[in-house]
Amino acid sequence: MESNKAKSDLRFVIIPKVVHPWFDEVHKGAMVQAELLENQLGRKITVEYLPPLVADINDQNSILEKEVATNPDGIAIDPLENLLQMEAMAEIRKKRVPIIVFDSPSPAAGIASVGNNFTQQGIIAAERLVELIGAKGKVAVMQGFPSAPNHKERYEAQIAVLKMYPNIIIVDGGIDNDDIGMAKQQAAAVLESNPDLSGYLCCDASGPIGIAAAIKEAGKVGEIKFVGMDGIKPILDAIKEGVIESSSATIPRMQGMMSILMLWQASLGVQMPQRIDTGIDVITQENVDSFLSLAESLS
Repeated sequence: MESNKAKSDLRFVIIPKVVHPWFDEVHKGAMVQAELLENQLGRKITVEYLPPLVADINDQNSILEKEVATNPDGIAIDPLENLLQMEAMAEIRKKRVPIIVFDSPSPAAGIASVGNNFTQQGIIAAERLVELIGAKGKVAVMQGFPSAPNHKERYEAQIAVLKMYPNIIIVDGGIDNDDIGMAKQQAAAVLESNPDLSGYLCCDASGPIGIAAAIKEAGKVGEIKFVGMDGIKPILDAIKEGVIESSSATIPRMQGMMSILMLWQASLGVQMPQRIDTGIDVITQENVDSFLSLAESLS
């Protein structure tokens, strides 16, 4: 006989880093999966999507603490710092609320991760840029939110690749804190102080949009080789225009879908795998039209 728990409605919480178009795609994927589960199970599946207005560790922790107090059936979070360092984790353990991370490496055994290999993603972008500039010249690398585990892994991987080439000079490309406007402001300052810049890299989905805008305003499209990160519509448009040469992209809708699927399984007491790899897309001018078509059909 089905238990009362199994018959009840379910409520899952998604807490991204910040209000951002990339996380909107995660949310869309989560809602698709919730609808599929509703149709199959005959139960109401509620997804609460709670992004901080700005990328702030205290704000994100406050949201997490408030949601834990409501006893949700599961939480998926893209943490701005190591999840184990967040104050709410003590209460989460006490209440045994299922929690997973998405778009982030797993912080410990027993906490599942939905996302991709972030080191590999950074390496793909850096190696492509090295080839584009002939392994010489100045390269700026913009950080995202420095304590965010996925941004940190990408940044460190990119720097490690660039250091392998003695004729490449690494330039501080700024810190965008996952803010598009800040990315543009920081990139504009970097371009002004480095008129001989050969290439640009970044570590999140805010960097490509802001850096692309700065490159366009500086009249350096094509002159500065820019390999971006991720593949939401504004980034795809910039690749189509030739402002961004290519991008090493995550697959956010799949992350949203798999997060809800995993939380549902966790609510049943199913043991979670340590990692679900949703893959990496390499988007170029040769294949960007197919990604644009898909983005428009799913909007």
